[in-house]
Amino acid sequence: MIILPAIDLRNGKCVRLHQGKFDEETIYGADPLAMAEQWVAGGAKRLHLVDLDGAFSGRPVHQKLILNIATQLRIPIEVGGGIRDLETIRTYLDQGVEKVILGSVAISEPGLVRKACQLYPEQVMVGIDAKDGLIAVKGWVDIATKTALELAYELSDLGVNEIIYTDISRDGTLLGPNIPALMEIIRASGLKVIASGGVACLDDLLALKNLDLPKLSGVIIGKALYDQRIDLAAAIKVIEG
Repeated sequence: MIILPAIDLRNGKCVRLHQGKFDEETIYGADPLAMAEQWVAGGAKRLHLVDLDGAFSGRPVHQKLILNIATQLRIPIEVGGGIRDLETIRTYLDQGVEKVILGSVAISEPGLVRKACQLYPEQVMVGIDAKDGLIAVKGWVDIATKTALELAYELSDLGVNEIIYTDISRDGTLLGPNIPALMEIIRASGLKVIASGGVACLDDLLALKNLDLPKLSGVIIGKALYDQRIDLAAAIKVIEG
């Protein structure tokens, strides 16, 4: 299980949202590249970047900024937000991004997910963002009728082998991860899963590690890092060894 610092981009700045709400935003920095370099210096092995404006608008908004970060860093980055066609996937992966994260298209265009997985094995992930067990799409604004478990089953058939599971009710709240829901997704889907949402302290990370689930491949941390509740270097030493 690796630790992935999150960098959420809105209006060119590094921000965190409370439960994905755009009107509950905290700005943590005006220089995303400097923030990324800070996490690299802290020992991060991979970064998690989200184009929040892209997720809401349905098209990449911060693509140029993200590609610049990808080429400047010495570690891989994964990117989500507004990635809804093969051209965008190709642009990111051909220009330095290690992995892309698909979201809304997993509901609306499963064929695109299958094709992307065929073209770019191991480089396509899907974000399963759940609210009360149901999938949230389009920047978490709309709630689908499909459950997180139903989507997880389908993704395996489409060729996806790694997902990011986010409990929206925990995201940005520092209330701790939703471990029962996470365990259910991991055990039922058979996919590798990166946990996201709610991590507040080192004890939360240890609780995830102590689950001893080989398919739990990583954990994303945002607000706890920015509020200095977790020291990245110390956490990596404990969790990753």
